[in-house]
Amino acid sequence: MKNMADFGMIGLAVMGSNLAKNIESRGYTVAVYNREIDMLDKFIESNKEKNFISASTYEELCRNLARPRKIMMMIRAGAPVDSVIDGLLPHLEKGDIIIDGGNSYFADTDRRTKSLREKGIYFIGSGVSGGEEGALKGPSLMPGGAPEAWPYVKEIFQAIAAKAQDGAPCCDWIGENGAGHFVKMVHNGIEYGDMQMISEAYFLMKKILKLSNDELRSVFTQWNKGELNSYLIEITADILKEKDKDGKYILDTILDAAGQKGTGKWTSEIGLDLGIAVPTIAEAVFARCLSAIKEERVAASKILKSAEKAFSGDKKEFIDAVSKALYASKICSYAQGFQLIRGAAQEYKWNLNYGKIALAWRGGCIIRAKFLQNIASAFDSNPNIDNLLIAPFFTKVAQDCEISWRKVVCNAFEFGVPVPTFASALCYYDSYRSADLPANLIQAQRDYFGAHTYERIDGKRGEFFHTDWSHLGGNATSSTYNV
Repeated sequence: MKNMADFGMIGLAVMGSNLAKNIESRGYTVAVYNREIDMLDKFIESNKEKNFISASTYEELCRNLARPRKIMMMIRAGAPVDSVIDGLLPHLEKGDIIIDGGNSYFADTDRRTKSLREKGIYFIGSGVSGGEEGALKGPSLMPGGAPEAWPYVKEIFQAIAAKAQDGAPCCDWIGENGAGHFVKMVHNGIEYGDMQMISEAYFLMKKILKLSNDELRSVFTQWNKGELNSYLIEITADILKEKDKDGKYILDTILDAAGQKGTGKWTSEIGLDLGIAVPTIAEAVFARCLSAIKEERVAASKILKSAEKAFSGDKKEFIDAVSKALYASKICSYAQGFQLIRGAAQEYKWNLNYGKIALAWRGGCIIRAKFLQNIASAFDSNPNIDNLLIAPFFTKVAQDCEISWRKVVCNAFEFGVPVPTFASALCYYDSYRSADLPANLIQAQRDYFGAHTYERIDGKRGEFFHTDWSHLGGNATSSTYNV
């Protein structure tokens, strides 16, 4: 074992301990610290043949690290991160690097990067995706923060990251300040959408076609061999086959009340803040909120009843239509996510490479999917493309899926099966491809009751007009700002 460690890890819960093991397995010595000493001692005892150095204080941790010190925190986001930073600072020197690998809010990372730079310390906020298995075997990493720090951690990060089929590490520098955590936040928002869409596909086939779990497993297994190939489709097939000791399918025993930790909500909120439409991601968040009021839904189901309806069509044809609806809806969700990332880059003056972001998601992470390579190719062909939907590959997919997509949503409405993300994605697609929308009436209404003014189709953009609709208001107008 080396006298000095190459890397420090704070937090030895599932993610932190597995990342530490991953780093050590690549030939690095890791100094480890955990607030609960019992957990630290157990970790060291179970890995005593490995290159780990135990540290029971921040001072001991820093004393055992080679310069520049590289210390990663895998702890709960928010105040605990600031507390640990404050504890480390007295023991650090200029040029040392602190890394936050938790799901921190990007604005907090932005603040910490700027604050620590003033003290001569470099800060990295890195998204880490892949769960406990990814942390151990290879996650997708999305580092951002102080660019000066990247050369010192690049080798380690790319060594431990998942590798795509072409061998490329699923990790590259995202951008300055809060860019890395912003991209991870959007990744999680897309993840919310993906999970909800897959659950809607499952529910449609279960409720309308009355497919058994075994039949559903076969469908998802087949889907994973084609264009829908992805980690979430793969694990859905695994989930559908699992039984408990009594022979019951475990999935059927799980309460239909989904939890959430906030990143999907953050994605929806920042979409509103930046004026970027992410309706499918937002609907996925709202779907979890509705699922959580289980008792209220059960009571309502006894009052708001509808007539039972039997499916009389071709089951195989409907399953194929559902797969196309899922594919097209997923593309809309990813398009919204990249629109949001682009909007943030413009707002916060980040220099981002969207193709590299897509490539970083090809392996290790929860949303890894076959068509991420097509997203990267679309941005390689046109880095300034307005929306993925108008990239030739995705335009063709949407057009090929459109009839089936509409049929599935119509059938869902007819049978009373909720499909908020399928329907939202279709509405997004129809809105985006519409040269005309009914917003002219909205502007007329706003001008009528609040003198908010409007632009005219025969005028210049940015030139505003007002009509005295009631013939009582005169020529006074409200300001024309947009939030």
